[in-house]
Amino acid sequence: MSEIEYFYAAHSAFAYLGSARFMAIAAAAGRTIAHKPMDLRRVIAAGGAQPFNQRGAGHYAYYFRREIDRWAEYRGAPVMAGRPQHHDNDITLPNGMLIAGLVQGLNIDLLAHALLQAHWRDDADLAERDTLAAIANGIGVRPGPLLDAALSDEVRAIYEANTQDAIDRSVFGSPAYFVDGDMFYGQDHLELVERALSQPFAPSPEAYAP
Repeated sequence: MSEIEYFYAAHSAFAYLGSARFMAIAAAAGRTIAHKPMDLRRVIAAGGAQPFNQRGAGHYAYYFRREIDRWAEYRGAPVMAGRPQHHDNDITLPNGMLIAGLVQGLNIDLLAHALLQAHWRDDADLAERDTLAAIANGIGVRPGPLLDAALSDEVRAIYEANTQDAIDRSVFGSPAYFVDGDMFYGQDHLELVERALSQPFAPSPEAYAP
């Protein structure tokens, strides 16, 4: 296979932290990225996990601050202090914008990175059409055709299919990468993704059964 499947959401902190590194890994391996923007909140719920804002204070502080700060420093991906104030807004429009780009034949690697970066570095509200337009213009992408199609029936159908595909394949968060069918969850596994692209891991003898 020539593609790496990439399940993520346009507002995901950990997708942002791994974005530049992931794209460099894919390029070095000669692989294209099959973007699969998904409804992360539905995927998390389907996996049985509580939404982050309903978890304990200690867990939240570790996972949504300490982990972010350490990985931001390690990856060289600057992040804002605190949590983006618009993080809980509807994420349908930015995810749809990315899918619309795919439908229209664009390489959306840079756009995906720009949306993630704007949210986590600059506190951008990704539910705002004007904000999304400014982000796209900033990297030389015409935003009008993408935003006009972002909520279309065609794009919504793909968004739903991506989300259901993620649920069916036991994706439980963002980002998740599939290398020739083998899933790697979390940007902290990118070094394993890199290894798998040149030397696939041996299959596990048995699937884990709880």
